[in-house]
This record gives sequence, structure tokens and C-alpha cells, in this order.
Amino acid sequence: MNTRRVAILAFDDVEALDLAGPYEVFTTATRMHQRAAPSAPPLFEVACVARTSAPVRMRAGLSILPSFTFADAPPPQVLIVPGGVVDGAMACAETIGWIASASREAELVASVCTGAFLLAEARVVEGGPVTTHWEDVADLRHHFPKLDVQVAVRWVDQGRIVTSAGITAGIDMSLHLVSRLAGEALALRTARQMDFAWTRPTP
Repeated sequence: MNTRRVAILAFDDVEALDLAGPYEVFTTATRMHQRAAPSAPPLFEVACVARTSAPVRMRAGLSILPSFTFADAPPPQVLIVPGGVVDGAMACAETIGWIASASREAELVASVCTGAFLLAEARVVEGGPVTTHWEDVADLRHHFPKLDVQVAVRWVDQGRIVTSAGITAGIDMSLHLVSRLAGEALALRTARQMDFAWTRPTP
């Protein structure tokens, strides 16, 4: 299995767990895979990508250094767009342009929480079922009326586009993505390693 590049967008006022939750899932899945197959290439190569190389200050004040900028980030196979306070990111033409560009070649594009606003603004998702944080459902419906915004779900899988509800739902969704890309057994091992109770839809 070839290494897949996972890019997680970083921007000022991003919700810390929206970004860190998926980061932990994909990096933990890679460790679990390598334990079972030590000679195999890494399953995922995970990096945070921001407009510039300056520190990104998250919503609660925590800062991180991005691995790449929009200018030098390699094209991802998996793009994760987290949420938080997205007003600045939505108003930034460079950010919206990069989301649109990176999405074109990506195998999977996913959002966490209010990241759905950014996918809609970038016209990555223009219709069909999506979800977001329960507090932002009305706003998403108002600003993007062609979207079928779902409530009381942890994530919505459109196929190439997957959106999740708020904050910890991004971890559930990321485990779902691992399951899709590398099998349910690895997703379950990842959740156990993280001591996380993976919430999945009832069959």
C-alpha cells in the first residue's frame, strides 16, 4: 500500500481539536500499521499546511508551526479542513483558492465542524448532504441554501466529500476515513490505542 499524503489546513482561530484530532488519528493509524508490517512504507504522511510559515494561533491560544505553506505543499491525497472561527479564513482569497486547488486532485476531502463553510465557500461542495456543528446548522443553511444540512449525525459521507459535526466528531470521522482507506480492523486498533470510544452509525 502506497503512502498517502494527508494535509490538514491550519489557520488563525482554528479549533485546536478540529486539527489535532484528525492529526492524532492518522499518525496513530500509521504507527499501528507499522507495528503489524514493520517493513511496509508509512501508511500516511501527515502535515499541517498554512498560508505562510508563521506560527498559527489556534482559537484557545495554542500555537503551532505549519509543515508547509500553500506555495510549497505537495498535493495531498487526503485533505482535511478543520473548523473554528472561520470568518478570517473565508475572507482570505488565498486560503479559499488553496482549498479549491488542493481538493481537485485529492482522493478524499473532509471537513470538521465549521470547516464545512470553507468547503462550501471554495465550491468544493455545492449540494447534497453535509453536516457541521449543531450550533452552526442554521447559518450553514442560510449561507449555502443548496446544501442539505443534516443534524444529529456524527459525519456525512458523500463519497469523495465527507463532513463531520463538531470537534470530537472529527475524530469519529477520521477513524471512518482510515477504515475506508485501510480497513476497519486498523481503524479499530487505532481507536483502541487512542483509548477512544469510536461512535459509528447504527446499522
